[in-house]
Amino acid sequence: MKKGIIILFAATLGLAACNNYKKGPGGLMYQIHKDGGKDKIKEGDIVKLNFIQKNERDSVMFNTFDMEQPQIFPVGKKMYAGDMNDVLYLFGEGDSATFKLNLDTMAKYSGQPKPPANAKDTYIVFTVKVEKVLKKTAGEADSTFQKKAQEFFQKDYQADVATKKAAEAGKISKFIEDNKLKVQTTASGLQYVITNPGSAEKPVLGDTIMLNYTGKLLTKKADGSERIFDTSVEKVAKDAKIHNPMAQYAPRPFTIGNAIPGFDEGYQLIGKGGKITLIIPSKLGYGEGGQPQAGITPFSPLCFEVEIVDIKKPKAAPAAPVAPAAPVAPAK
Repeated sequence: MKKGIIILFAATLGLAACNNYKKGPGGLMYQIHKDGGKDKIKEGDIVKLNFIQKNERDSVMFNTFDMEQPQIFPVGKKMYAGDMNDVLYLFGEGDSATFKLNLDTMAKYSGQPKPPANAKDTYIVFTVKVEKVLKKTAGEADSTFQKKAQEFFQKDYQADVATKKAAEAGKISKFIEDNKLKVQTTASGLQYVITNPGSAEKPVLGDTIMLNYTGKLLTKKADGSERIFDTSVEKVAKDAKIHNPMAQYAPRPFTIGNAIPGFDEGYQLIGKGGKITLIIPSKLGYGEGGQPQAGITPFSPLCFEVEIVDIKKPKAAPAAPVAPAAPVAPAK
């Protein structure tokens, strides 16, 4: 975990314990943990934020720190006192804070009921860190500002990607060391540990391979739990709070060539009943683009725990029907 995040959490927990919230408009309550001393955010600015969103029962609903994906927002005109834009006006670049938005006020002015997940709550709670603020100057044309914003955040994104690329090898080494893994490495750079080799017969092209698997990132969440992003095992999905009631949790079919290269290469190293741990560098995974919808950022190395439950051979094609022989004319 990064040092800055540890400090932020410590500050959040310490101040929250004292319940030292200031009151704002519209039922807003807030604490400022760190004041960066910069100019306050104004309508028209664009901000880059890291934040943790919780309900009143302290359940995390969204966490950009864990995802390593800060969000960028244009700051609009406040619609009512104490709304999200009104809150942002309190902060500047470098500030960190916790604030509680009053859901009853939000429902009253938006005309929308509370979200089902917050039906019993009075507040929704955010802990934020303002990473960057691009300020719009007075009289600046919208088109000029939008071009400036695009260039600014594109440069910021490229710098972030370069940082992630440089950190990848260290993440892999730390994960192997922390988990005391004795890995083997293939020519492609895939690292693996076979815990059960399974049967002698390995999957080959054309087979349908039934797999149980769990995929996770190599870094952990702020609470120390694993950052699991996909699994075929229902209990694992529930424990990781990624359970999808529409998903079918059971061994899933794969054919060689239809997954990321490191995953495809890895399960071919074991037979039926075999189990393997794969450490997949990003060049054999999702590379520079990542997989944002799964929380996989650019240059993210991955770990998969894989078990081959069954190997199904392709069915032989039925033999073509034999045409009846032509009748032989009787001899004269």
